[in-house]
Amino acid sequence: MVAPGRWLSEDAGDDWRLFHGDGERREEPFPDAPPWRQFDRQENVTDGTAPRSRPYLIGSAEADVVNAALLLRRPLLITGPPGTGKSSLAHAVAHELALGRVLHWPVNSRSTLQDALYRYDAVGRLREATLRRDADDTEPDIGQYVQLGPLGNALLPRARSRVLLVDELDKGDIDLPNDLLTVFEEGEFAIPELTRLPAEHAPVRVQTDDPEEPASVTRGRVRCTEFPVVIITSNGERDFPPAFLRRCVRLDLPEPDESRLRQILAAHLGPEALDGTDDLVREFLDRRAIGELATDQLLNAVFLRQGGVNLDAGSLLEAVLHRLGRVV
Repeated sequence: MVAPGRWLSEDAGDDWRLFHGDGERREEPFPDAPPWRQFDRQENVTDGTAPRSRPYLIGSAEADVVNAALLLRRPLLITGPPGTGKSSLAHAVAHELALGRVLHWPVNSRSTLQDALYRYDAVGRLREATLRRDADDTEPDIGQYVQLGPLGNALLPRARSRVLLVDELDKGDIDLPNDLLTVFEEGEFAIPELTRLPAEHAPVRVQTDDPEEPASVTRGRVRCTEFPVVIITSNGERDFPPAFLRRCVRLDLPEPDESRLRQILAAHLGPEALDGTDDLVREFLDRRAIGELATDQLLNAVFLRQGGVNLDAGSLLEAVLHRLGRVV
């Protein structure tokens, strides 16, 4: 049995390579991936629970800011250097408060508010209606073609809130933060395709993030019972409008110091990860002082060292601990 994090025997030498670059075909067994790269252990999609294999460490001052946002029912806007755990905080909150799977909205330059709320497949509905009409069958229910997005799912009325991660909002269109203001203030939105239905129309069951549990929508309006837990991350690429900032609780995550780095290593890789890695920690801190590095780069380096990999050989250490602001 191999110790956690060590996948080579003590006398394995340099025999850690899976790929040799010599064109020879081999069926090499893969060792276990790092804990943070084992995706099937992140959440249980069958029952909605979110067991975490990755611990999350945060200072008491930062945790108090998180609690303030939870108590105020306000979005939490998190800023900080890459690798400080901005996105991971959403999963940590969902895990500790037993709020199920995190709803994830990764923002990019093409993201719109409507996409985050819902999508209506008009073409699919028309095609299916035509086929059924030709077969003298009843037309499909419109709710089958309405799919709620991550924000729309978060605003569904439910006994316990969901966690919505709005990831890297600063990458979106300049008007997107202002577009979110009304939804954040009102806690509701309308689906025009459903509001146009006759008043006597029965509630429509629309598709959610859980294919087994559609949601019932009355008169085309979705309104939350309590405001969901909204965590927004930003890399500081641009500023947000004052009106948007006023409605958020702000948290700036600092880079972890040496003591916190050692705690993170022990939490992710076990206490044995601290043995024989002082040089890697010092090298990481020295490199971080002159350029951006992420904490997971140190985790990668220590994981390889634990596995018996000689990080001092060639340019391997440079490849693992390269500065993020430079193209390599």
